[in-house]
Amino acid sequence: MKQKRTTPEFITELQPNEIFVFGSNLEGMHGGGAARIACSKFGAIMGQGVGLQGQSYAIPTMQGGVETICPYVDDFIAFAKQHPELTFLVTRIGCGIAGFRDEEIAPLFEQAHNIDNIVLPPNW
Repeated sequence: MKQKRTTPEFITELQPNEIFVFGSNLEGMHGGGAARIACSKFGAIMGQGVGLQGQSYAIPTMQGGVETICPYVDDFIAFAKQHPELTFLVTRIGCGIAGFRDEEIAPLFEQAHNIDNIVLPPNW
């Protein structure tokens, strides 16, 4: 069985077909953590808190509990399925400034394990 690629802890550059997937807030104020990197390096747009922007994709994580993140993850997975030409490098969304633990967020990505163009953090 082939070992699936995992997202590195720090992403500093992307290939042309790669998308940096980061945790954001609904207001799109990309001031810290992975959101700040997305804004400064990968084309995230200040004021846009959801979806594809440049070479990045925002998933809101700051609006409430894990149950409020789930619909955005589902939308992301559907988007990735529609864009097999892109590779989505998912950071540990929600596990930094938002304050969630890996074991709370990782189950939201269960359906992503069988999608070849979604790369998840180790142990997710």
